[in-house]
Amino acid sequence: MENLSKKLVDKSVEAFIMGLEIYNKPTIRYRVEGFSFFICNAWELMLKAYLINKEGESAIYFKDKPDRTLSLENVLKKVFTNKHDPIRLNIERIIVLRNTSTHFITEDYEMIYAPLFQAAVINFNEKLIEFHNIDITDSISSNFLTLNMKIEDLSDNNIRAKYSNILAERLIKSRDEISKDIATEGSGFAIPVETRFTLTKNKKDADITFRYAKKSDNSVTILHDIKDPSAVYIYTTKKVIQLVNKRLKKDNILLSKIKNGEKIKSVFTTNDFQLFIKFYGIKGNSKYSYLYTIGNRYGYSIKVIDFIVGEIRKRPDTIIETLKSELKK
Repeated sequence: MENLSKKLVDKSVEAFIMGLEIYNKPTIRYRVEGFSFFICNAWELMLKAYLINKEGESAIYFKDKPDRTLSLENVLKKVFTNKHDPIRLNIERIIVLRNTSTHFITEDYEMIYAPLFQAAVINFNEKLIEFHNIDITDSISSNFLTLNMKIEDLSDNNIRAKYSNILAERLIKSRDEISKDIATEGSGFAIPVETRFTLTKNKKDADITFRYAKKSDNSVTILHDIKDPSAVYIYTTKKVIQLVNKRLKKDNILLSKIKNGEKIKSVFTTNDFQLFIKFYGIKGNSKYSYLYTIGNRYGYSIKVIDFIVGEIRKRPDTIIETLKSELKK
């Protein structure tokens, strides 16, 4: 008989991917509601599997009602015991939306909850790796972890012009509460959505390209590609280090370092990442990083992971000590 924990994890992964597929299809108008249902289901099943592995099958049932399993709210409290944990707060907020969705919903909830949805996606994959040693990107491309967000102006006037007084005030209250939490809770709670434009002559660093039609009476701008920062720079420092080590492990690569005068083998660490940041100017390179003004934090693109792994593969035995030496000069 197949292990119950494995069955739950398999169903969790399927629910997670279903949520991504629904959210990223532009023709589906029910995507906010659908995503909130499936992401909550994915988290609940994944956390229950974790509790079974840790405490046994009885851990997912109410003690006074052994035929009834715990709700997502219950398992969140059992796994994330700190009520201020950003991951727990993130899912609790989405649970409220899911419950609201069973009664009514508006399209403007997407603009309010989009940063929370993106954080929930990244958090889920990180915990799936930590709790079950499964990386969702082994099943789908990492590009699919980026949500196709619809962003519009959510000013008080625009909201009140579209909805009744009661619903408008409800939306405004939700927007203000979540905006406040985003500013204080960090990337575990929400990944802010920002759009910033900078002109550059270097085409490889451009997200939008244009040219002027000199022979035309009117100047013409041609947009080839538009990228929202939150759709590109989705990786935290912790996630970058985790993915670098995952790739190096597949190649059986360890870094050589000098510690207390002796040469040792080691994985890629936070200190190593800081060496790369300083030596290669990663925080000043828009190809690799982006500074989110909300929360004052850096997000990183998949390109920085590719770059670091590529450099380490060339010289794993010398690169760390070489960077240290060069930075001291």
